[in-house]
Amino acid sequence: MPAAPSSSVPPAHPAGPLVEQITDPVAWDALVDSLGGHPLQRWGWGQVKATGSWQAHRLQVSLEGRAVGAAQVLVRHLPFPFRALSYVPRGPAVAPADADAPVGYGVGDEAMRSLVCTAVAQWARRHVGGVGISFEPDWPAGTTVTVPGMVTGQQPILLASTLILDLTRTPEELIATMGRTTRSDVRKGGRDVEIRRVREEDEVRAVLDVYRDTAAHAGFALHTDEYYLAVHRELGEASLLVAAFREGRPCSFVWNAISATTAFELYGGVDDTGRKARANAPVKWHAAQLAQQAGALRYDMNGLLNDGISDFKRSFADHEDQLVGTLDVPFSPLYGLWVRALPAAKRIVRR
Repeated sequence: MPAAPSSSVPPAHPAGPLVEQITDPVAWDALVDSLGGHPLQRWGWGQVKATGSWQAHRLQVSLEGRAVGAAQVLVRHLPFPFRALSYVPRGPAVAPADADAPVGYGVGDEAMRSLVCTAVAQWARRHVGGVGISFEPDWPAGTTVTVPGMVTGQQPILLASTLILDLTRTPEELIATMGRTTRSDVRKGGRDVEIRRVREEDEVRAVLDVYRDTAAHAGFALHTDEYYLAVHRELGEASLLVAAFREGRPCSFVWNAISATTAFELYGGVDDTGRKARANAPVKWHAAQLAQQAGALRYDMNGLLNDGISDFKRSFADHEDQLVGTLDVPFSPLYGLWVRALPAAKRIVRR
């Protein structure tokens, strides 16, 4: 059965769910981690997005005194007449109906997913309004959810096609599934470079020089340096930035956000020195190993397209992964106009 939402009402619970905003960063991150939530649901990521045009609301959904869902809702105000768009990146995180069952990575079961998503959508309709809310959950394709009015979204922000390494496997098992060249590069371990985690801000700035070089080479746009420095500052220990250094300067890097269950690639880049040293593969592998050592269950490479970067990602495994995709709950008749007539505006919002 495809992950197509329906318009029927999910099973009601006599007491009904309670939705409340969490305003304490430590409490929020503890909730997200306890539910197996995604790093884009962490408090720091909401703070990063708030440096731009988004406002973050952190919602806990409880049932009979038990926290069963968490959703960081990002709100972007739009020009008249659309008013606003609500967005839940790689969320919500949902608990299983059985309180004693393992939480995994926040998928829950259909009844609980439906209850949590419906409660979050109703909160956004009541407190934000606008054209609607978009969910892009961290759930595999085929996951079902039932929310009144929900439709399959036509304007995704995050890609549903990706590659996720299973970090519950041994390093030897993971290496065995790599392509021949990548496996060779990983085993050589970047002999001509030093590979390590980056923590100091001056080194983060040096990494951004590599990112600018990468963007110029590949032809994509970047945020300002202050945006990336905000990622480093706001995520704190949840920022996993790994770089290869040659003669004291970074030449290749991969930057992840991490939660208790998941490492999620945000950015990556390499300059000519890093390319000559074949540093990319050992840098990514080092980041995956650090995530594994931190207890993460998965390493998500954040999207696959038909390009060279995606081909490189594919060389790390013998499979691909498909997530459930974008699920929208329209609030206004203008939702259809927003989707059909303003794709350019939505691209601006995604940036």
